Amino acid sequence: MAILDSPQSLDTTSSSTDNGHGHGHERAATIRRRPSARSVEPLLDSDSNSIETESAINDAENDQNEANLIGNLGGGAVESANEEQESESASEGLSFGKEKEDKVKENGESGDGGKGGDASSIKFAYRPSAPAHRKNKESPLSSDAIFKQSHAGLFNLCIVVLVAVNSRLIIENLMKYGWLIKVGFWFGPKSLRDWPLFMCCLSLPIFPLAAFLVEKLVKQKSIPEWVAVFLHVIITTTSILYPVVVILRCDSAVLSGVTLMLFACIVWLKLVSYAHTNYDLRVLSKSLDKWEALCSYWNMEYSYDVSFQSLAYFMVAPTLCYQPSYPRTACIRKGWVFRQLIKLVIFSGFMGFIVEQYINPIVQNSQHPLKGDFLYAIERVLKLSVPNLYVWLCMFYCFFHLWLNILAELLCFGDREFYKDWWNARTVEEYWRMWNMPVHKWMVRHIYFPCLRNGISKGIAVLVAFLVSAIFHELCIAVPCHIFKLWAFIGIMFQVPLVIVTNYLQNKFQNSMVGNMMFWCFFCIVGQPMCLLLYYHDLMNRKASAR
Repeated sequence: MAILDSPQSLDTTSSSTDNGHGHGHERAATIRRRPSARSVEPLLDSDSNSIETESAINDAENDQNEANLIGNLGGGAVESANEEQESESASEGLSFGKEKEDKVKENGESGDGGKGGDASSIKFAYRPSAPAHRKNKESPLSSDAIFKQSHAGLFNLCIVVLVAVNSRLIIENLMKYGWLIKVGFWFGPKSLRDWPLFMCCLSLPIFPLAAFLVEKLVKQKSIPEWVAVFLHVIITTTSILYPVVVILRCDSAVLSGVTLMLFACIVWLKLVSYAHTNYDLRVLSKSLDKWEALCSYWNMEYSYDVSFQSLAYFMVAPTLCYQPSYPRTACIRKGWVFRQLIKLVIFSGFMGFIVEQYINPIVQNSQHPLKGDFLYAIERVLKLSVPNLYVWLCMFYCFFHLWLNILAELLCFGDREFYKDWWNARTVEEYWRMWNMPVHKWMVRHIYFPCLRNGISKGIAVLVAFLVSAIFHELCIAVPCHIFKLWAFIGIMFQVPLVIVTNYLQNKFQNSMVGNMMFWCFFCIVGQPMCLLLYYHDLMNRKASAR
């Protein structure tokens, strides 16, 4: 029935119906003249016994009927073999369709209408002696073919299983422990004590304004270049130290401190990019040939100009790399923004539910992972890994996909490659290159390639990039927690040997599955839960000693 439903089969049959009544003798003569080259060969490929059977049945008929019957069988057999081989070759990327079409045209098409051709095709293709196995093929889940198949159905199955299993766990947890979420989870009376952090956050725009004034003065040649560099160093350093001092002097909530440090780090990264880019633009503007060549290479037209509008747009844009102009979209899709905001609220609430209902009780009932029983610590880490992984994935989706895309849509920001397919990372190095594209582009632009241009080797340049990342991870976690045990710093620097190990395993096994599993195991199942337990118990010990 597959042949009957095929569009190629219907087209061939209809054409044979139109042209078969007047040229039956001519096609029969053609088949008789060239039996071995054009007609008999495809028949033998489909079913070698069918010609003998049909010729034995039609020995008593006249020459005209015999010619018509041979024409029908030849056209139907070639047609069925053609369609079957075309369906196989389409799945494997081959291109024999045109060849088979030409063979059908040369051999002639069925002359007794659609029903006769279809019947003979079925008779030919489904004979007991027709070969069912014609070539080497792999199972869809074999290692050689697994990445060539679509697994949408298995993905849907995993989603259904996850929803069912986790729904049961949520119901069981609520029946056993009740509703653990506090009323003042997001806001409460104690939040008023964090007002110094809020005021500090509102005062951060002073530093971009100071950087703009420095660039304006150096463009007007009111101050020399070295003075501008010195002033930028002071401005960027103050922009990161000022929030640190405010947080350390206030007994604020951890969430408020983390939020302020994230804003301060973003401002620092943007100010460094603003100063570094303007310095390079001044150097290029002094050489017209270099400027024109680079503009042609970038395929962008902009000139060196210190504009307050460009700085203001850059400070709120979802990027860390400054440039005078950005690709822009035509309009704002208000309905799309509204839908993304609803998703943002839903997934943020889901994160809060998991943190309060699952992660907090597990952490509170666990011992310090470095001071208790080793097997008990492993059990706590593994138990914490699943809800921690859910929170981390929701955080990624809320921030990198929803929030940054909402901000880009409101600002008509065109380049929205905020992440790549990091979930397919085969090594730790690939993960760091794909999961946070704004930071990766900043590192490559202002750390990695400047190191290479100054004669530093690639390995040392990568180490410097990880060192900068480790310092900022430590600032964003240790300062709000008032704990300087360097757990975050060590965790990021530990990525360097992991990069070497996963690259070695990938080169040795040449299998993306091995490297991808190692990445998920080291990074998400063991690393993050261990850091969470370490910081939580140190935080609890600090509060206990303070009392």
